Amino acid sequence: MKRLAIITIISSLHLFGSLTDFKIIQEATDAYQSKEYNKSIKLYNKLDSKLPEVFYDRANSYYKAKDYDKAITEYKNSKGIDEDKLLYNIGNSYFQQKKWDKAIENYEKSLKLKDDEDTKYNLELAKKMKKKQEEKKKKEKEKKKNQDNKKNDKQKENKNKKNQNKDKDKKQNQQKDGKKKDSDNKKDKEQNNKKKEDGKKESKSQQQQEKMTKEQKMQQKEIKRLLKKLNQNKMPTMMYRANDNKKSDRKDNINPW
Repeated sequence: MKRLAIITIISSLHLFGSLTDFKIIQEATDAYQSKEYNKSIKLYNKLDSKLPEVFYDRANSYYKAKDYDKAITEYKNSKGIDEDKLLYNIGNSYFQQKKWDKAIENYEKSLKLKDDEDTKYNLELAKKMKKKQEEKKKKEKEKKKNQDNKKNDKQKENKNKKNQNKDKDKKQNQQKDGKKKDSDNKKDKEQNNKKKEDGKKESKSQQQQEKMTKEQKMQQKEIKRLLKKLNQNKMPTMMYRANDNKKSDRKDNINPW
């Protein structure tokens, strides 16, 4: 940063018109040199003067206080100060903000007006910093791209894994359904076979019952036939005469022999 020399008392009295203004300027200058930049700014702000020197010195105080936006504004208002100095300091303010393109632009404009070693040095440094920043951004971009690719690959892998698990679950469910279906079919078949067996047993039982019934009927019929035949061939019952009072001609004591 390039600073103006302290204005002499005589010139100050001529420029500012009062000892009060000069006193404020002197105090502001002392505060600046003592690195009390905020105090210096407050003192400069008390002045109503529109002189470029006031704007310039206040801009320098803002610069030292690291308020670069206000410093740039004050430098641009310092019309009448050597333009190469203004452009140089404006370039420095942009440099501190890491706005390399604007810093380079102001350094190059300053060099067109006046050849200066400090300006050249700062210009080359700004170009290096810009290149370094671009390389850093490029690396960050590539890193982000790689991270995004890894993230996408991971998401794709998880998706494929999820689909595989889904297909596996589906296959297992199908196998379970198939086994269940086979089991159900087997049970149905067994139940049908059991029903058939039960039906056969019931049918056989009914046939046996019918057969027994027929045999029983035949037996009963045969029994009736035999009874009927027996009744037809039955011996006659012994008949006695009623009131048979005749005495036997035979004597009880006579032996037949």
